[in-house]
Amino acid sequence: MLTFILFRMLGGFIVFMLGMRAMELAMHRSVGHRLQDVLRKSTATPLHGLLVGTATTAVLQSSTAVTVIAIGLVNAGVLTFPRTLGIILGTNIGTCLTTELIGLNLGSLGWPLLKLSLAAWLLTALFGEIGLGGGSRAGRWLSRFLFPLRNASVVIGGFALLLIGIALMQSVAPAVQATDFFRSFMSRAEDSVLWGLAAGTVLTAAVHSSAAVIGIVMGLAESGAMPLEVGVAIVLGANVGTCVTAVLAAIGGTPSGRFVALSHVLLNVGGAVLFAPLAGELGAITASLTPSPSGQIAHAQTIFNILCSLIALPICYLPRLRKLTSA
Repeated sequence: MLTFILFRMLGGFIVFMLGMRAMELAMHRSVGHRLQDVLRKSTATPLHGLLVGTATTAVLQSSTAVTVIAIGLVNAGVLTFPRTLGIILGTNIGTCLTTELIGLNLGSLGWPLLKLSLAAWLLTALFGEIGLGGGSRAGRWLSRFLFPLRNASVVIGGFALLLIGIALMQSVAPAVQATDFFRSFMSRAEDSVLWGLAAGTVLTAAVHSSAAVIGIVMGLAESGAMPLEVGVAIVLGANVGTCVTAVLAAIGGTPSGRFVALSHVLLNVGGAVLFAPLAGELGAITASLTPSPSGQIAHAQTIFNILCSLIALPICYLPRLRKLTSA
């Protein structure tokens, strides 16, 4: 049984991460060359930075990517540290889009969407790479739409893989629930949310993807294998674990770049400490919003990140922080 669980979980995780990577790369290809200009010109105030950080993270499907880009821009002297404060707050909100989409329980659409994306991609290959249409006006008109269509097909295909990966990981929930290790963990986690926090932190730090960890939790919750309060605790821990990549990216950089990573850590660790005692209440609020266990986990992630960012936003306007411009 253990071999079955490991192979099924690993296969689902690999498919999930392939989908995430495909979506991220396609979005980078579409807007990545304009992203630095957007971040530089649209972050004059923390509120503007929050909105830009939310939008760019939602588009790129990776809070880590936007955070690492911000650190790189600060290290290069393109952005000052105060301009990144709002961006960091926004990345936490924007990353909720993925989990909210997973929470809609669209697993049955995974294979149809994958087939649709493959058909669209092959269509672009037919018209573009083979050169069908030649140099006619219709051919030139059509060629302008090939690049967006190809990127869209990759994004749709990535999302389809994400759904298929979640379904694979969810399929092993009954087997996981029957293991002694899982029963031991659940008994401890139900006594203290610190076990859930620790599990979420360690798993996310190991795989460098809070969305993947939260997706697994959503699958277990949907099958009834994981209580809502424990799932919420793991979500809080996953937000802490996602800081590891930013910290690694800041090593060897400028003091301002390290300040960006530190602000990311303080936001997520501070938020987890603040909301850990309220995991039960947060779960109760989300339970009143939807009967779906996976949807409740997704809403808990969204509410947590929005509240943390809004609570921290006024701090970003403190004069001392606004004057920290040295690189």
